[in-house]
Amino acid sequence: MARTVEETPGAPHILIVGGGYVGMYTALRLQKKLRRELKRGEVKITVVDPNSYMTYQPFLPEAAAGNISPRHVVVPLRRVLPRCSVRNARVTELNHSEGWAIVQPLAGPPERISYDYLVMAAGAVPRILPIPGLAENGISLKTVGEAIHLRNHVLQQLEIAESTGDEEIRRKALTFVFVGGGFAGVEAVAELEDMTRHAVKYMRNVTAEDLRFVLVEAADRILPEVGPDMGKWTAEQLRGRGIDVKLKTLLKSAVDGEIELSDGSRFPAGTLVWNAGVKAAPVVRGSDLPLDERGRVKATEYLTVEGLVRAFTAGDNAAVPDLTQEGMTCPPNAQHAVRQSKVLADNLVRSLRGKSLKPYVHNNVGAVAGLGLHKGVAYTYGFRVKGWPAWFMHRSYHGSRVPTLNRKIRVLVDWTLALFLKRETVSLGIIEQPRADFELAALADAPPQSKTKENAA
Repeated sequence: MARTVEETPGAPHILIVGGGYVGMYTALRLQKKLRRELKRGEVKITVVDPNSYMTYQPFLPEAAAGNISPRHVVVPLRRVLPRCSVRNARVTELNHSEGWAIVQPLAGPPERISYDYLVMAAGAVPRILPIPGLAENGISLKTVGEAIHLRNHVLQQLEIAESTGDEEIRRKALTFVFVGGGFAGVEAVAELEDMTRHAVKYMRNVTAEDLRFVLVEAADRILPEVGPDMGKWTAEQLRGRGIDVKLKTLLKSAVDGEIELSDGSRFPAGTLVWNAGVKAAPVVRGSDLPLDERGRVKATEYLTVEGLVRAFTAGDNAAVPDLTQEGMTCPPNAQHAVRQSKVLADNLVRSLRGKSLKPYVHNNVGAVAGLGLHKGVAYTYGFRVKGWPAWFMHRSYHGSRVPTLNRKIRVLVDWTLALFLKRETVSLGIIEQPRADFELAALADAPPQSKTKENAA
């Protein structure tokens, strides 16, 4: 049974579900707009998220490739939100009509908290299709943990190939499959191909020609956000680097690492990265909020939840009308999430003060993508840019957008050091099993009878 948390009577309580783009930026702006009220205890803000940090996701491919320290792509929520209550917990149930939510902390029993205003900003999770072997063998690239794991895993595959004479094991270890031709998929395959090409320079038995990278996309082009011409150019650039770009192709099976594609090809792969779309976080299905056919919260142009009062939403978990394109909703990207959060926070403050709300209108300024070191593609303000200038634009834009001056400086230092020092390509996969050597030592020192029982088990 959930424990009820008492709230301060008379002080409006704002509950923000999610500490990602929308959650953190909304809380930051509310801290600024409601500074006096928060100081006097006339309003309270609670941010609930399973993590204690916000992840700047556009930098995850670079973190996976080792161009940026993984610690520098995350922003500690408690440091930047000193006037908010940050709860490391997961919302499992929410009833807006009665104004309460059930939260499950990292440890201990669930708790029930009451609120007056809701901001649903839980974001999205990978959209996993019922493909045999995908859940067991695939990995996404939406969290810093996944970026660290993917980097260690890819480098470990190179070590496996370098250290074995078995040709089948080598071929599987050196085959890397990426599913999804959007920004996440293209940047991931480009950055990691660039990293592995650098890493094999220091190996005796593995060369760049031994590597096999495959990018699988169901549509007839990649990077639709930059237009058909730039998407075609990007595909040609990737193919020129030896990456096999398969368009109009689906993943059919990945059982035991055996990849089967809809074009009839079959081959073993030691790495399968899945970036083929997202869906709203599960918490929205555990609420009484109205959802569209894709499971997203129905939003109005004012970033309120359709048909409800004192409920706001934005970001990947919301179907926000795009007022610049009739009948369309805003795409789930960082550019919209950051801008929506500002309008959402302002509208929430207006609601608290009894003022009229303003609609969210945003003209897309374009898109930029990094394709490895000194390589990129961009479409901005009607201009198409590629190569080194696009890569520079990509770094300049995201370097300016990463939250807090602290993180901006750290990322800039990472990039500056990379100009003078060689990239580190060491696998630290042992960090995922830190007690393995300890357990092995304990078993070696155990009495013979204990060893026998352990082996029997």
